[in-house]
Parts: sequence; C-alpha cells; structure tokens
Amino acid sequence: MKNILSVEKIEKYYGNKDNVTKAIDSISFKVDEGEFVGIMGPSGSGKTTLLNCISTIDNVTTGKIIINNSDITRLKSKALDKFRQNELGFIFQDFNLLDTLTSYENIALSLTIKGEKSSEIDGKIKSVAKYLNIEPELNKYPYQMSGGQKQRVASARAIVTDPSLVLADEPTGALDSKAARLLLEKLESLNKDLKTTILMVTHDAFTASYAHRILFIKDGKIFSEVVRGKDTRKEFFNKIIEVITLLGGDDNVFQNSCK
Repeated sequence: MKNILSVEKIEKYYGNKDNVTKAIDSISFKVDEGEFVGIMGPSGSGKTTLLNCISTIDNVTTGKIIINNSDITRLKSKALDKFRQNELGFIFQDFNLLDTLTSYENIALSLTIKGEKSSEIDGKIKSVAKYLNIEPELNKYPYQMSGGQKQRVASARAIVTDPSLVLADEPTGALDSKAARLLLEKLESLNKDLKTTILMVTHDAFTASYAHRILFIKDGKIFSEVVRGKDTRKEFFNKIIEVITLLGGDDNVFQNSCK
C-alpha cells in the first residue's frame, strides 16, 4: 500500500531560551493511501499544533514531514504554495467560505488557483456536488445555507482538486447532531468509495468513531493508538472512550453518544 504521510521524529518549540514550550515531542507515525485516521487528545496536548505542521500552516523545529514523497519541511515559499494547492485539501471547523461568492464559485476557486482548465471546472464541480448532495446549494451564498450545507460545500472544495491528503480540523465542531452525522457519513463514503485519505483532528468520541484508526496525543507525545479493525462503530466508540478516560481528557468528549 502506498504511503501518503510520514511524520518522522518531529518536534516543535515555542518561545525563547528563557521560556521554551515544547508543543510536540518526537512524534512519528505514518498514514497510508485510503486510510481515515483521527487524532485526539485533551486541550493543550499538541494535536492542533501537529495538524498545523502537517498542513504547512506552521513549521517544525526538527524532524521531517513527508507527504506523497515530498519532504515539506524543506520546501521554500513558492514551492510550498504549489504543493499545498496540488496535494492538500482542507476542511475547517468554521467553514472558511468566502461570503461574497456562491457555493459554486467557492468550489471553483480552488480549481482556478490550482490552474485547472476552465473547460473542465464545471464538470468537476457538478460531479462532486452530486456526490455530496449539494446541487441545490450551488447558486446560494453562505448566508443562505445551514451549517451542515456550508460544511458539505467546504468538503466539496477540499476534495474537488483530488488531493493526496484531506486534513479536517474539528469538522463537526460547529454543527448540530443531525448535520454532524450527515457530514461524517459523507466523509466515510468519500474514504470508502473514492479512497480519499483523511486525517482528522477532533475532541469528540462520536466523530472519531467514524475513523479507522485513532492516535491519542498527550503532552506532545503519542500516548496510545486504537485500530477499529472489524469492530462495529459502537464497539470502536467504546474503545475510544476507554482511552479518553485514561487520558483524563476533555469532558466534551462525553457529550455525544453512539446511537
């Protein structure tokens, strides 16, 4: 199986010599093509910093991050911008849609930035919109849509460029339970049907139960790993809760239950 992401002994420090904070402490792991991996941990554990480094938003202090055979820790500004456009898709908690553009235009923008031929853009948008059930929303502006609809538009924007890796940062954090379930089912389908490789940060056990493997972060290190295997989602959810209890993590993870 092809390796998509390889994180090799990365460390991240903040501050100066008089006041240094070690946010990431020698973390290593791999994600293969077609995997759906979740990252969990209590507040301040380093999970968001880890995602920021993988997404090229932040730089590591030491170590390597290799995505689709490219060491992103060595790429310079212009090369990094091009890499981001071609290889990564992003789903944010707060959607990050442009209010002055329709859903169609928001999705098209990522293709335009990538340099796709104008003759191919329309077909790609309509194809991904049909898959995510957002065809009726294509001509709407963000203020005309629900949170769930906006997040599915954001998901369409993330995958329409066919990236090597989709990075999701608390994708259900701003959604109600019904919209969250619908989005997670769509992400699960993207992973299963289109072999989309997904790395998702979440504090919520219900959301995490849709992944196939969970990495638990504590104090900047990998604390534990849980693999779903042949477990049902409910069984996997219960395993996640057991690790969270050991972690002594956020109370918020208990607010949802697997139904």
